[in-house]
Amino acid sequence: MALSLAVAPLSLNIATPPSKPAASSEFAYGLPGNIAPAGNWDPANLLDGATKSEVYRWREAEITHGRVGMLASLGFLVQEFWHPLFTADGGPAIEQIPKLPPALWVAMTIGIGAAEALRIQAGWANPYEKMENVQALKPEYYPGDLGFDPLGLKPTDPTELRAMQEKELSHGRLAMLAAAGFMAQEAVTGATWGARDVSFENVLLGGYFAQESAELARDAAASAL
Repeated sequence: MALSLAVAPLSLNIATPPSKPAASSEFAYGLPGNIAPAGNWDPANLLDGATKSEVYRWREAEITHGRVGMLASLGFLVQEFWHPLFTADGGPAIEQIPKLPPALWVAMTIGIGAAEALRIQAGWANPYEKMENVQALKPEYYPGDLGFDPLGLKPTDPTELRAMQEKELSHGRLAMLAAAGFMAQEAVTGATWGARDVSFENVLLGGYFAQESAELARDAAASAL
């Protein structure tokens, strides 16, 4: 998961500025993401009176956290079985973090700092120029558009691009919930997802497995006679 957090800000970019400024009457200023079945989902009415710059800043935060969530949830799934950068004894992720070697902490700090510096330079206004630039995006910046597409996956067709943007948002939203679920489950049970999955499987199928084992043992004993 730590490696995931280090590379998350430079994750796949599939955003691009729209050809025309979105009309203010459009939901969320025309940003993608209001997809079925939720549609124009804003139960807290956060968009009421929000400016375009505020809504774009919220979307930037959502995309960034979604990308981190996708990589973090993937890290939870593989961290019990594969440790390419260090030797670990498994167990909940929160218990593995203090066991990381100091060199890896230094590398992660440098990597995260460099990635965040590039993201800030790409999209955030200079706060030293004027007070309005504090926590504000550049006027020409489109949320999530870091210019990082080494595999050339970004569609050129606007319709296909919007569909891919909505897929990224959907996966990111699900991943944020999944990563939170992983952390909550490990905090409550003190066991990893794999260990709990095996325990739950035994509860559901323990009797079936016991019966099958008994039948196999009986058949083996009969064939040995």
